[in-house]
Amino acid sequence: MADSNQGAGARVGRVIAVRGPVLDIAIEGRLPEIHEAIVVSAGEARILAETQSHLDEKTVRAIAMQPTQGLWRGAPAEPTGQPIATPVGDAVLGRLVNMLGEPADNGMAFGPDIPRRPIHRAAPPIARQSAATDIFSTGIKVIDLLAPLAHGGKAAMFGGAGVGKTVLVMELIHAMVSGYDGISVFAGVGERCREGHQMLNEMGASGVLNQTVLVYGQMNEPPGARWRVPLTAMTVAEYFRDEKARNVLLLMDNVFRFIQAGSEVSGLLGRKPSRVGYQPTLETEVADLQERIASVGAASVTAIEAVYVPADDFTDPAVGAIANHVDSMVVLSRQLAAEGIYPAIDPIATTSVLLDPLVVGAEHAKVAGEVREIIEHYRELRDVIALLGVEELGVEERQAVGRARRLQRFLTQPFFTAAAFTGAEGRSVAVDETVAGCRAILDGECDDWDESSLYMIGTLEEARQKQDTVRNAKGGKAAA
Repeated sequence: MADSNQGAGARVGRVIAVRGPVLDIAIEGRLPEIHEAIVVSAGEARILAETQSHLDEKTVRAIAMQPTQGLWRGAPAEPTGQPIATPVGDAVLGRLVNMLGEPADNGMAFGPDIPRRPIHRAAPPIARQSAATDIFSTGIKVIDLLAPLAHGGKAAMFGGAGVGKTVLVMELIHAMVSGYDGISVFAGVGERCREGHQMLNEMGASGVLNQTVLVYGQMNEPPGARWRVPLTAMTVAEYFRDEKARNVLLLMDNVFRFIQAGSEVSGLLGRKPSRVGYQPTLETEVADLQERIASVGAASVTAIEAVYVPADDFTDPAVGAIANHVDSMVVLSRQLAAEGIYPAIDPIATTSVLLDPLVVGAEHAKVAGEVREIIEHYRELRDVIALLGVEELGVEERQAVGRARRLQRFLTQPFFTAAAFTGAEGRSVAVDETVAGCRAILDGECDDWDESSLYMIGTLEEARQKQDTVRNAKGGKAAA
């Protein structure tokens, strides 16, 4: 937008209509470009708006990024000649900011000497991007086994309300920052202020805040602000990747609220809704964000996204639009959560493009396939078991059901971030130990074990010790 700066100061305008966050602005001179920022003066307050459409030769429609209470028709407006820009670089490390890059942690404001970058950028050309094949080990058994994550890849946690998306993302943060040599950028889209303070305090307590940037757009903010939070976070991440050659971990909670805010903006702008009432630009908006997440040269941006699934409907257009772009898809199940299986990750629906023998190894891929197969077979038999009882099954099927149930329990795990609620210390398990444990269960080594011995533990060795305790206790009772 170099030519947009020419004569930007000479252009003046005035507000001619205010409809909530939507402003119609008459401009004298050349119209601002789409996505160009406009500063509206409302007394002592300055409201930043973003151009969204040209209504005619002299009028634009813009969406305000800040509350417009008290704004009047006739208020002066001035195009800036460039898109909204956010502070980037070392100065934002350890800070909590809003989508405009303004401090929200009661810290010092950023000075004019801090570098700034526009939040709207094109994705890096495919020729510059490098493939993501290095495994990102999380220490969470079910994810490492069935949906391995990649450096420079995109992983999404899909689930309805209350099934554990945020807890899972928090655990991934805990698992990764401890052994991750890079920058972490967290985008809180439509978050509660309580969650922002909780995240800030936990990051500070764990000693990783100085390598983290928190970008928040709270629930009470205008839809435009919530809509642009991921772009601000992405811009900060791109700076460290491109300018500093640092690996970046980008965490977003919740991407559905980004789409929801875009839908609100679309309705306010008067666009006709598309399928299920979503904005007609749904796929484009998601693609513009997701395609910026990539590895360039030796540095990468790795994204982990929580995605709310409205009414547990996985056919929802928003869910499908996000799923089209991710490498690893972790699906949380309400039924498993009701059964006490935590993390409540569905082993059948959870997938990853990296679950390939050439990437994870032949044994890992084979074990993952067998685990899926036996759990799927167990699900097929559940109706029969509910009607007739497990005793009516054949010997082989009873054996398969027992192993499937033990696998489901072995893939549970106590989380570090939930220790205060569960009373159990968190566990982190290496991928090799997860694969070996599942192989032992599949081969029948645990057929005579009590199922509770495998529930909420780390490695199989821990389960063996638990089983020995159970046996000794039963032996003592029998002797008595």
